[in-house]
Amino acid sequence: MAAGLPVGGRGWWIVAALAVTQTVGYGVLYYAFAVLLQPMATSLHASTTAVTGALTASVLAGAVMAVPVGRWLDRHGGRALMTTGSVAATVLVAAWSQVHTVAQLYAVLIGIGVCAAMVLYEPALAIVVSWFDPRRRANAVLAVIVVAGFASTIFMPLTGLLADRYGWRTALLLLALLHGAVTIPLHALAVRKPPRPASQGRQPSRHDRATVVRAAVRDRRFWWLAVAFVAHGAAMSAMTVHLVGLLVHKGHPATFAATIAGLLGVLSVTGRLLLTGAQRLLRLPVVVAVVFTIQAAAALSLPIVGASRIGAALAVVGFGIGFGAASLVKPALLADRYGTTAYGSIAGILSTPITLAKAVAPLAAAGLLGAGGYLPVLAAIGAACLIAAVGIVARAASPTPVPADQLTGAAVLASSSATGTDSPYISKP
Repeated sequence: MAAGLPVGGRGWWIVAALAVTQTVGYGVLYYAFAVLLQPMATSLHASTTAVTGALTASVLAGAVMAVPVGRWLDRHGGRALMTTGSVAATVLVAAWSQVHTVAQLYAVLIGIGVCAAMVLYEPALAIVVSWFDPRRRANAVLAVIVVAGFASTIFMPLTGLLADRYGWRTALLLLALLHGAVTIPLHALAVRKPPRPASQGRQPSRHDRATVVRAAVRDRRFWWLAVAFVAHGAAMSAMTVHLVGLLVHKGHPATFAATIAGLLGVLSVTGRLLLTGAQRLLRLPVVVAVVFTIQAAAALSLPIVGASRIGAALAVVGFGIGFGAASLVKPALLADRYGTTAYGSIAGILSTPITLAKAVAPLAAAGLLGAGGYLPVLAAIGAACLIAAVGIVARAASPTPVPADQLTGAAVLASSSATGTDSPYISKP
């Protein structure tokens, strides 16, 4: 025990298990789609636009599930939720291999989107946050997302190899088998609720959680964070979809464009590690704002320097450094400000508009592309990153509105006693 919260043994086993399940989950439920897009469209006699719409529908289904999933996590924990989601996702990936119409594809992908909301980052990080005190929480979250950051690096080539050798339908059956064999037992056996600290008199009630959620949604800082993460999510999604096309438009070969775009996954891991080191020297919001500003500069410079290979590579590196920043800093910022009593519900409320923005942004960027080319697209992406930089530091020094006895349980109560604070509210930057 440290600060009244469990941090050893079991907690780190959960981190290890979730790092593996997130890698496999993202690889099979998300990244495989891009590799199989063309063969699916050919087999189903549909346009790539129609088939791509199934992924958008899947993402939107996940957005709808974010709030109920968060509430379930706060009340019941993640074991049953993530195990059930893993079983259902495995069955749906197998069913995906048997679709013969676009309508069937949409139905299956919507189901996968619902399952993804039950098993991917949001529930996984909510569980990790609940197991660790603030001093170790950042490292625990980092461990999960650094490993999962390699999902595209592992599963996109693997999916391509399986599809080339066996066809896309058999490839999905093999991926379904892999997904079920890895994620179902790990979620069922490893995921647990953290033990209640001895100094905490009772488990938080529904009223306690509702009080924390109300305080959070009335907090201006929460909505500035929402602006920041929505803008950043939209920028990342638009750049992911349109970067290859931009580089080809600038005269680069398709193979070079795809290779440079593929760096985003590796760079996201590098950026997360650099961000973790930098926050030991500067306040986290300041570090993140700097990273978002660098991304804005990189996006805005691409029309100027993107024609040369070196210039394109440098701009992509600058943008990629912050590619995975949000997934690292969002749990830390929310848990530090609002505690863990209702973390799942608060994160779910925030995730809904972020996910919607990620789904809509590529379509909006496509509209800008058709109207004015890549210049307005990159200008919009750069502006979104600047908005995110402002939002992440806005009201960062304002006191938390959450009652201390519901903020972080025994850890905060102990802190209050140590400082002689009797007030039920804590002013904390």
